[in-house]
Amino acid sequence: MKTSLHTVRLDLAEPLRISRSTMSARDAVQLSLEHEGLTGHGEAVSSVYYRLDAAALARHFTAIGADLDRYPDPETALEALRTGELAGDGTPPAVTAAVEAALLDLVGKRAGKPVHRLLGTENTPVAATARTIGITSPSRAAAQARALAASGFQVLKVKAGATDPEEDVERVRVVRDAAPRARLLLDPNGAWTAVQAGSLLPRFAALGVEAVEQPLAPGDPEGLAALAERSPLPVVADEDAVDLEDVRRLAGRVHGVNVKLAKCGGVYAALRIAEAIDGSGTRLMLGCLVASTLGIAPAVHLADRARWADLDGHLLLAHDPWTGIGGADGLVRASGSPGLGVAPWDGAPRDGAPRDGAPRDGAPRDGAPRDGAL
Repeated sequence: MKTSLHTVRLDLAEPLRISRSTMSARDAVQLSLEHEGLTGHGEAVSSVYYRLDAAALARHFTAIGADLDRYPDPETALEALRTGELAGDGTPPAVTAAVEAALLDLVGKRAGKPVHRLLGTENTPVAATARTIGITSPSRAAAQARALAASGFQVLKVKAGATDPEEDVERVRVVRDAAPRARLLLDPNGAWTAVQAGSLLPRFAALGVEAVEQPLAPGDPEGLAALAERSPLPVVADEDAVDLEDVRRLAGRVHGVNVKLAKCGGVYAALRIAEAIDGSGTRLMLGCLVASTLGIAPAVHLADRARWADLDGHLLLAHDPWTGIGGADGLVRASGSPGLGVAPWDGAPRDGAPRDGAPRDGAPRDGAPRDGAL
């Protein structure tokens, strides 16, 4: 397999503020695997929280690219990745997930099947995705909520964790007023103490919030489980639910776990987590990082398995260099095309998602953007 990388800067349409940081852009390293005339693609994005920059991602991709030469075809390499033979313990989960995505894309194209059919789902997954509203002024939050509801969004996720918790309460209140029929999720990103959470959660429950993600700082899963036991609304673990072992400790003790493919290691890791919580009372949320359509697409092929889908990372971008999963109307859809079903955006609106300009990276439009072979 011929392996190549392409790095692109993903600018957000506007800065996104959460409790621990404000983000306006991130780098995406996109991997292309070519075999016998077909190309599969995957993407990993930089993350300060996970201590990964574009250079580190490229180094890990280069190491795995050398290992891929040992396998005669993508099907064999995908099985080796699934069983842990390819990509060692030192490989970041985000890199493993991106390599897996590229292999699934390529294997699906060779088989003439979309990824969800490779994973055993015949019907094309469609899900109502949450759309994130960051920590912002009440007037701005209300305007965003009103516009999103008018566009078709049924689920809104409000970020919390402002210095003054009353700001969070007011933000949720105005969002509820602006979008009275929307389902509301709340995400403080670990900003609260147990005492704060105990006093705030009843107030958010009264405002109709459906669930809260990671209200407490990560590192104390026992404390999170104890809070979930007495919480008036469902508690979903995120930063405390990184991998399968984390989830096993929390299964049946929290109401949900937020599974991000870049956090757990990819589609097959997510499926193992889903199996581990089945019947425990803990439900699956599928989350994401800010990424392009290419980076979000693998999770969309699992979207029908989740209680909550939070797959809006591509919708936060000023310009998405890929297309294929929609989302601008509040629904993400896996494609029925072979592989991941995504393609580089050529400037024409697709998937019901109007675009506002050409991608800035100048990637070639032959389905294999690249700027250097490994």
